[in-house]
Amino acid sequence: MVMPALSLADLGPRICILGPSNSGKSTLAHAIAQKTSLPLVHLDQLYHLPNTHWQARSEAEFLQLHQAAIAEPSWVMDGNYVRCLPDRLTRATGLILLEISTTRSVLRYFRRTLLDAQRVGGVVAAGQQERITWEMLRYLLLYTRSKQPRNREMFTSWQQPKLLLSSAAELQACYQAWELTR
Repeated sequence: MVMPALSLADLGPRICILGPSNSGKSTLAHAIAQKTSLPLVHLDQLYHLPNTHWQARSEAEFLQLHQAAIAEPSWVMDGNYVRCLPDRLTRATGLILLEISTTRSVLRYFRRTLLDAQRVGGVVAAGQQERITWEMLRYLLLYTRSKQPRNREMFTSWQQPKLLLSSAAELQACYQAWELTR
């Protein structure tokens, strides 16, 4: 097992988790929040209206919610939303970038929509299940990989404590080393 280069404490009180859709960002953020008692912020829940099938808020409302969330003294936050990433990274004290394969992301998407009653970080109303959509499959298969160079460049240039997890095995090693529960 490969051990992570950093401890959770090394990442500080404001941890930003980035990566492709269905890579495990929300699940990892939830596990870290449970372990550390840091407030948990799922950006999907700020961007989308609650109890809907991914209906977006107005851009102004989302940006206001994002600014309020990052202004807090501590948090673990998952989600990309690159248009407001510079502000988030200015406040973050630690960064985790997930680079899970497209194949694994697609498999996770099928598993969570077909088998998970309520996914971590989702916005679907309680008692309802996620739906598989062609739009999401197309996004996962066509666009996810194209974002990787941008994410890697941003990660490389960031000067605070950071951790790159580029496989499911590395992600699992963090769960074990940090004694996180799913």
